[in-house]
Amino acid sequence: MILHTESIYLRPLQTEDAAELLELRLRNQEFFQLFEPIRPASHLTLVGQQEQITQAKQDFTNQAAFAFGVFLQENDQMIGRVALSNVARGAWQNATLGYFLDQTFNGKGYTTKAVKLALQFAFTEAQLHRVQAGVMPHNLGSIRVLEKNGFRYEGRSLRYLQINGAWEDHNMYAITVEEWTK
Repeated sequence: MILHTESIYLRPLQTEDAAELLELRLRNQEFFQLFEPIRPASHLTLVGQQEQITQAKQDFTNQAAFAFGVFLQENDQMIGRVALSNVARGAWQNATLGYFLDQTFNGKGYTTKAVKLALQFAFTEAQLHRVQAGVMPHNLGSIRVLEKNGFRYEGRSLRYLQINGAWEDHNMYAITVEEWTK
């Protein structure tokens, strides 16, 4: 399965993507750390990334989460990842959106396009009703990505996630299938 625009495409991560994913993470480690939990050193190894991808493949099969690599159309370079996690079925039909993009490619619209493709998948293939995202209030770039994709601000969750060793407040955003524009 491949979702695409004229400049990028998304596809589920495969085991053979582990080395490229590791390189992406290592190249951006200092930048990403500002927005992520502190992880064990084993996370930033080839085995650690292979384990992440293996888990992502199992989650995709079980419809518990849907993780995609973000690739440039022009040369197939992996430049990021977007995921719909914590999928809840039943009366909620909800997922949590998360993403990261190589710092070198920020500001070019790729993250906005990747989120748009993830929403297309969420509301069609995965048949979800709602997608939510939490963003630290100072992460203005990420907030713009969500707003450009039609997410609405729902409020602030205090001390929501432990990011880079500190409990950080997050602004909560959401979109439902009724609000989504293809």
